[in-house]
Amino acid sequence: MKYETGGASLSAKKTRMLAGLLAGSAMAFVPGAALAQDEASGGDETAQIDGPTEGAIIVTGIRSSLQSALSEKRNSESLIEVIQAEDIGKLPDQNLAEVLENVTGVQITRTAGVGTGVQIRGTNDNQVLINGVKTVSAGTGRGGISFEDINPAIISSVEVIKAPTADTIEGSVGGTVNLRTIRPLDITDRIISVRAQGEYSELSDSIKPRISGSFGDVWSTGAGEIGIVLSASYTEQEATSFRPRVDRDNLVAAGSAVTSSGAAGPDFNYLGIQFLNQELENFEYETINFAGSIEWAPSDDLMFYFDTIYNDQERRQDSSRIQASGVSGLRFNNVPSEFETVDFGSLDGVDLGSIQASLVGVIEPNLGVDDDDPNLRFSSDTGARVTTSEVYRLGTQFETGRFSARVEASRSTSDSSNPNLSTTLNFINPNVPLDGSSNDNPVPFAYDLSGGSLTFGINFASPIAPTIDELLDPSNTVLDAVTNSNNRTQNEENAFRIDTTLDVDDLTPFFTSFDLGYRFNDTSTQFDQLRSTFGTGAIANSPSGSAFADLIVPGPDNFGDFDGRDLAFRNFVLIDPDRSFSDRDAVFATLQAALDATPGGQARIASGGRLLSDLDPNSSGNLAGSFRIEESTHAVYAQANFEAGIIRGNIGLRWVSSTIDSFGNNVANGVVSPVTSRGNYAEWLPRVNLIADLTDELVFRASYTEDINRPDFNDLSLSVTFPTGPNNPVSLGNPNLAPETVQSFDASLAWYFAPSSLISIGVFHKDRTNLFVTQVEDAFEDANGFRDITAPCEQGGIFNPVPDRNVLSPTIGNGLCVPLQTIVNDQSSTTQTGIEVAFQYDLSQFEDVLGFASGFGVIANYTYQDFGGGEATNSNSGRGGDIFEAINPGISLPVEAVQGLLDFSENAYNVTLYYEKYGLSARARYTWRDAFRTLDTAGGASLNSTFGFPTVTESRGQLNASVNYDVTEFLNVGVEGVNLTKSEITQRCVNSSALLCFQGLPDRRIVFGATLNF
Repeated sequence: MKYETGGASLSAKKTRMLAGLLAGSAMAFVPGAALAQDEASGGDETAQIDGPTEGAIIVTGIRSSLQSALSEKRNSESLIEVIQAEDIGKLPDQNLAEVLENVTGVQITRTAGVGTGVQIRGTNDNQVLINGVKTVSAGTGRGGISFEDINPAIISSVEVIKAPTADTIEGSVGGTVNLRTIRPLDITDRIISVRAQGEYSELSDSIKPRISGSFGDVWSTGAGEIGIVLSASYTEQEATSFRPRVDRDNLVAAGSAVTSSGAAGPDFNYLGIQFLNQELENFEYETINFAGSIEWAPSDDLMFYFDTIYNDQERRQDSSRIQASGVSGLRFNNVPSEFETVDFGSLDGVDLGSIQASLVGVIEPNLGVDDDDPNLRFSSDTGARVTTSEVYRLGTQFETGRFSARVEASRSTSDSSNPNLSTTLNFINPNVPLDGSSNDNPVPFAYDLSGGSLTFGINFASPIAPTIDELLDPSNTVLDAVTNSNNRTQNEENAFRIDTTLDVDDLTPFFTSFDLGYRFNDTSTQFDQLRSTFGTGAIANSPSGSAFADLIVPGPDNFGDFDGRDLAFRNFVLIDPDRSFSDRDAVFATLQAALDATPGGQARIASGGRLLSDLDPNSSGNLAGSFRIEESTHAVYAQANFEAGIIRGNIGLRWVSSTIDSFGNNVANGVVSPVTSRGNYAEWLPRVNLIADLTDELVFRASYTEDINRPDFNDLSLSVTFPTGPNNPVSLGNPNLAPETVQSFDASLAWYFAPSSLISIGVFHKDRTNLFVTQVEDAFEDANGFRDITAPCEQGGIFNPVPDRNVLSPTIGNGLCVPLQTIVNDQSSTTQTGIEVAFQYDLSQFEDVLGFASGFGVIANYTYQDFGGGEATNSNSGRGGDIFEAINPGISLPVEAVQGLLDFSENAYNVTLYYEKYGLSARARYTWRDAFRTLDTAGGASLNSTFGFPTVTESRGQLNASVNYDVTEFLNVGVEGVNLTKSEITQRCVNSSALLCFQGLPDRRIVFGATLNF
């Protein structure tokens, strides 16, 4: 099959791009495409070739896609990066985030090993387009459609715009990602392609199907050319990750502790165990994607087009958390058997110093001191995100004389629901007496945090340890907490734009064309909270598991499968997550009946209520958590395109004016009152791009651009949602947030020293104002570690009526002061400066000399970034302050540190070695990124439990590889491996190399299958 670029030509600028795409030795968007090199031209990559001819050199596969992408990048009018599919629906990875990881300056984050987040030049604040249309997210953010929602099989190429032109939609800090589908009038032969694969996930021990197909054709009719392309995919995927968490943020003063046998403890301060949490993340994806495009060109000067993208995904979570809670209640009665020295380093010039920390030991209950702690809890986090996303684009482009224009209307929508029935069971140890007031009950634990591994479990050597049979007996559990919800988020953006061009190429010696355009968009998000939560707290309100034993099943016992650890929670029970998901109403009704039968339940019914409420959208709590944001934007731009000698480029100006209305509800004494807020702003955004073709091989680029980054919708919300955990902060929106403004400077030099080869070096600098930063006001704890349990929390924090107080209060029940978290604008400007280096080379030109070895090639890139400035700070938590003061008596508290940019790595690189010859196509890619600070932690941890500062994810590398073989001209088989070396994630509190707090042990996945092209 072959492809050509068809359709009407709109400007001299676009004609240059078209010529570039047709130059060299590959065609854009072409799987298996070929482009001939004219021997007479000596292989000049700028020579335009109309199509394959007899005796042409045919280039296909990886090399074809790389050559095509380089050609597009070289001839672009701004700084972009391009990844082309080497075949129909065959981008280099199975996940779009992992596809983008190939791009210089791009790093990604993963959830359970699956790429979900993308940082471009160190920031998450980017936007996603499909065929130039802005998409909306599944949640209340701004980034656009989630990368895990789209199968790369329906995408033909990915474009990352690092330096925008005036017509580029505003809203990105690092860059704009444009996902492109095949254009119907670009193809010349019929496309029929089908691919079937299976994905094996090692930790979940499952194989899931992946099926995709594409069809495309062009017909010449009496009414002109009509082209159509249809692509569809069905994907299932299961991803598992183990994430142990250990909190060691309780100070045990010298001489204050004794061993479990009563012997005197050490005469030095140390960090005691506060909390142990074994989290198993399991996500199951079922995704349907469809992309369809039709183009009709009645003449060479007129074309109509219609695109649609449809996504339907169910991302189900079936995770478990096994918690050793109330551990801190025994910190003075269980001295560790081994310690380690932890150096907290320094923060903003303040040396925090070193302290001993618990490393190995047991936590033996002491009934004379505390007959409730430490206790064991089994939580099942069973929920889903069910999302339907749609993108529609309808337009026309035409040319008359020197004037050309595109008129387009688009609509992007996303409708998500989040069904969730999560439960917690408390284990009642039959080997110790139950005091009858609390549903907590002592269980002995052991921990070993040596060797950089967070391992812990039941101390079966203890005389009061439960047996395995007792741990698996439903009658030894009571219901502790239930969360039932089905929140819904509806997002939409309707847009209209007109882009015009006046071609003056032969009328002036300098300017080639002038562009003028207008875009209007109306964007909205509606979040409706539908939730019912309850924490029992007291044994009188806690029904025995025997009352709903038919719902209880053994939990997964494979937590040690990643690294073979011996010490882990392997024997526990959960409320059946499958039934909680598939038959949520029936499970809820069974739990409701069990609660009704308790003395506390009967008392509540007598007073006209129930312990566990039904879902009611009109309850004051749900109305308080619901909100709507409406935003309308007008944007006008003008741009002049120029070329003179070796110099070309563009200079433009974009004006943006936005109005935002925020609608929420305020609840006071059970009375709901609507509240509203309105804001508006306008920005001028100059954008200049300069290109100098210094020689046939050397290209210099420079640009100055400005952009804005709007706050996420939930950060503007006037409503409040109360989490269920006693340490989780309550997030308050800030409708007064101003958009962040970004000034970017870029310069790069690229040497195209051989066919499909490149060496480039670039520098960039960004000045950012109004950076969004997270601020936390901690809840005060007294000397006993207790918090206030009444509003209005005068000493800090905010009152949350939902959580079980657990060990944070001597009074049993629900409701206490918790940390308060919000987003503010940093009042000081910040800067980012970076260097990007890229290298690409293959040996195909030496086939006569090297033979089979000429199939090798390499792609590599490296990015260095530095972040500076800013004044918004994080402050130590209350426990953190106690620890720092114990290390350094007289230290000035609070200890503060500028938060800076989260998920920002100073250094990153990736290297791909590939081989393509004799029908064999193979790749191996190693990706590495430096340490970075993040709020993404395990087991519901918050800033309060990480000493008040974002956690540091240590540097990490990952190896992926793939092998494909053309069995025949039409049949290809292949296999791909992700995280082949089972690289783990390590997270530390306060600073890199400081206190080990979290681990991530992600899956290794293998994809295998075949592709059939007709």
